[in-house]
Amino acid sequence: MTAAAPPDPIAPPRRRGRPARPEGDVRHAVLQATLAVLLAQGYEATTIEAVAAHAGVAKKTVYRHAGNRDELVGLAVREWTDGFAPQLQRDARHAEDVVPLLHGILQAVCAQALSTQAVQVFRLLTSDFPGKPTLLRTYLENGIERGRALLADWLARQQKRGLLRAGDPEGMARLLLAMAVAEPLRERALGMVAEDASMDAHLRDCLQLMEPMLRTS
Repeated sequence: MTAAAPPDPIAPPRRRGRPARPEGDVRHAVLQATLAVLLAQGYEATTIEAVAAHAGVAKKTVYRHAGNRDELVGLAVREWTDGFAPQLQRDARHAEDVVPLLHGILQAVCAQALSTQAVQVFRLLTSDFPGKPTLLRTYLENGIERGRALLADWLARQQKRGLLRAGDPEGMARLLLAMAVAEPLRERALGMVAEDASMDAHLRDCLQLMEPMLRTS
């Protein structure tokens, strides 16, 4: 008499439910919720709990990305500079490519720095509120200073390739961003121009003014 074969193992039942969201999407949602709470309720009200509730996630999910409010806000502002950072990875092949590439870089910077949220944060920083010094420091480090450093690095690389006039890349970056971004940001924050006003003519004028100072000869 032969022994009966053991029964096939029963597979565990498949769990049903919504598929897990990609981590990048969760991070973006958390950072967007951070800015939304900040602008709607103020800096002091931008707590981990408030951000989690607005993003529709658990507090532990928020803590997975940042340990406190300051880190959250810093990452949210840094996401703007992350948005144009890839544009600064491209180097010019010839001297005549520098200005067109720079035009594309400044367009990418403006798309982030002059967004509705960015203008609203800048407008908030022109007022007085509890926690302003901390928020201002976070804004400067992750937004203005990081953006300036990224552009200065790009300018320095073009100088090393002999495609851009030698000089102080940090000073050049400061001047370029002051002309191309700082003034339009102020105008939008004060309501002098529409927030969706075209930047094409402004950027062309800026580069036309700067081009003689950028040429190698």
